[in-house]
Parts: sequence; structure tokens; C-alpha cells
Amino acid sequence: MVGREKFNEELKQVQQLLVEMSNTAIQTIDHAMDYLLANDIEGALTIINNDVHINRMEEEINDRVILLIAKQQPVATDLRRLMVLVKIAADMERIGDYAVNIAKETIRIGKDEHIAPIYLLDEMRVKTIAMLKQTLTALIKEDMEEAKAIAKLDDEVDEMYGYTIKTLLGVGVSDPTQLSQVTQLSFVCRYLERSADHATNMAERLLYLLKGRHYELNN
Repeated sequence: MVGREKFNEELKQVQQLLVEMSNTAIQTIDHAMDYLLANDIEGALTIINNDVHINRMEEEINDRVILLIAKQQPVATDLRRLMVLVKIAADMERIGDYAVNIAKETIRIGKDEHIAPIYLLDEMRVKTIAMLKQTLTALIKEDMEEAKAIAKLDDEVDEMYGYTIKTLLGVGVSDPTQLSQVTQLSFVCRYLERSADHATNMAERLLYLLKGRHYELNN
């Protein structure tokens, strides 16, 4: 019984660390978009410099999970939970990477005036951040219905992505002098869309945790 209580306490600590890492990753990509919209190069540099913090949090989660498996010899359901924690941490680490990529595009654009369709990326940001926050809430509450609702939000982000890319390309065709920024903003658009995809991945992992079988929410 003592061993089980110790396992549960250490598992709770790993879960709390994952929540902290998730909040950090979500805030980071949100701030990266703020810096992009404000042409804030110094802010973008802080995103790049602080990425190591998210990476270290993922490493700590992985190390703690390995120790739990080695020391506690968890049963099948516990092992499934631990594997899901590791995979979700990897998803959140990728979102941190996308924030860094957005920051790099911000630096490339520099102080150049933004082309008009940039407001569409801000709208994508709002939807993507809301999706990530809802996913984290579903994970904390282990809410299966909320996890299933993530797929609908992902469809909305995908639609926004398609429209935004089409609009950006239209600007490039009508004004070739803007092709460089069109390319950079198209990359940003892709990073937001991929972040939403990872939110769907995390929702699928939660369903696997709760039901013991794999689900594909976008099919």
C-alpha cells in the first residue's frame, strides 16, 4: 500500500509538471504571435532564448517517467498513463518549437510594414490558442466529450489556414515585391495549423488513456 501511495504521489508530480509545461508552451506561442504583430525583434529573441526551458521540462518529464517505470513496475493501466504523459509532453515541446519558428520569421520580417492579410493570422492565432487551452482543460479534467469536441475546432483552423494561404498568395501575385513577406507569413500560418494538429493529437491520446483504444478524431 505504501508503494502504491508513493507511485500515485510521484505520478501526480509528473502530471503537474506537464500542466506547467503545457501552459508555458501555449503562452510562448501566443507571445510569439504578439511579437510578430508588433514587429518586436527583441521580444522574438526572448522566445528563441527561452526555448531551452520548455525542452528541459520535457526532458524532466521523460526522466521521471523512466524512473517510475523502473522503480514501481506499474500495471498496464498505469503504464498506459505514463506513455500518454510522455507523448503529450512531446506534442507540447513541438508547440514550443513552432513558437521559436514564428519568432525567427518575425526577425526576418524585421521592421517592414506588414501586408494587409496579417489580420487573418491573428484570427488563426485566437482560434488555435483557444483550441490548445481547451485541450489542456480536457486533459486536466480527463473529459472525454471535451476531447472529442477538439476535432471540430481543428476543422475550423484548417479552413482558416486554407483561406489565409490563398489570400497571402494572392498578394504575392498582385505585388511581387511582397513575395518575401508572403513566404514568411505563410510559414507562420503553417506553424499555427500544425499547433492545432498537435492539439488534436493530444485529444486522441486522452481518449486512448480513457478508453484503451486508439481514435482518429479527424476521420
